[in-house]
Amino acid sequence: MFIETELTPNPATLKFLPGRSVMGTGTANFTAAADASRSPLAERLFETPGVVGVFLGGDFVTVSKDEASDWYQLKPAILGAIMEHFTAGRPVVLEAAPEAASSEGDSDIVTQIKELLETRVRPAVAQDGGDIIFQDFEDGVVYLHMQGSCSGCPSSTATLKAGIENMLKHYIPEVQEVRAV
Repeated sequence: MFIETELTPNPATLKFLPGRSVMGTGTANFTAAADASRSPLAERLFETPGVVGVFLGGDFVTVSKDEASDWYQLKPAILGAIMEHFTAGRPVVLEAAPEAASSEGDSDIVTQIKELLETRVRPAVAQDGGDIIFQDFEDGVVYLHMQGSCSGCPSSTATLKAGIENMLKHYIPEVQEVRAV
């Protein structure tokens, strides 16, 4: 098994591409070892000293490290854990994440925001090893949750303001601002 790695805009995260489906559809974000009980892969990665976050995407795994750790030392251990996990045929997740709130009651504006995020933003953000989740739209402000390499990334503010906010304002005049939660 050959696993590629890619740098992300966030120096504290690295994207691992195992060359096969990881989550298929959906994503899973684990910000602490205690949260990873539903994913044997995430649990195993958190056993590596210095790992502080695991994000599972469609065909990638993004791992976040603490400030004291160095990728030169962490990378071989992480590669070994991912390779061992997939070679053994273990499941990536044991149970599905709780379902997000139904979109049946969404206003037309919220539906448009979600569609733009899904079709134009999420694919680009996934290329950098992250994800963006719609939280709320209130009083002209769109609230988004950044995950994976996007969480804590130095360029995430620029992505939100210069990229996502400008695009949403262009297509949906009711949008006045975008904020991270």
